[in-house]
Amino acid sequence: MKKNEKKQGVCDKTVWLNSLAALALGIGGIGFASAAERSGKEIVDAVCISCHASGKDGAPKLGDQAEWSKRAAKGLSNLTANAITGVRKMPAHGGQAQLSDIEMSRAVAYMVSGGHSTDTNKAYASPQSKSGEEIVKIRCQECHAAGKNGAPKIGDGEAWKPRLKNGVDPLVKSAINGHNAMPARGGMADLSDAEMRSAVIHMVNQIAAPAK
Repeated sequence: MKKNEKKQGVCDKTVWLNSLAALALGIGGIGFASAAERSGKEIVDAVCISCHASGKDGAPKLGDQAEWSKRAAKGLSNLTANAITGVRKMPAHGGQAQLSDIEMSRAVAYMVSGGHSTDTNKAYASPQSKSGEEIVKIRCQECHAAGKNGAPKIGDGEAWKPRLKNGVDPLVKSAINGHNAMPARGGMADLSDAEMRSAVIHMVNQIAAPAK
């Protein structure tokens, strides 16, 4: 390879890596809902009704506005955060890890309002108690450190490149929903969308810069 061609190759790779870093750093909190996300009514009818219809394990019953008003007094953000991370006998994300924080927000609002709420396009809450680095160490590196089951290795730019062709959002969505051998939220249902995003961005940021 000629000297200029080699230099150009390094420059191209540097530009790509810099673009990834800018992309990761430039993405903020939880974005707006996609067309695939279901309405609050759909989530309640499919998931929440199993406990909230009968009041199982002390869950406030659908339509019991007195009980819902007590809980709503603490704010929709608090109610949503509890629904996402789990509280008392209610499992995180209602036991359905693939549900987004926006879907959980819609379901909470639907039940609190007695079915009269307008579906939100932004999560009321997406709690973050763990950093992306912590989540990667606790869970993600189990597969991504060695490339288990085809997972892109941490720091392997070539493995991550095709997965990042459409940006970070599709990767975050896959991490939330589960993909191939990877379970929804990496098997940790109490992780919020914000925490999943932080973990993905942390791994993207580990892509090594090219040698000079």
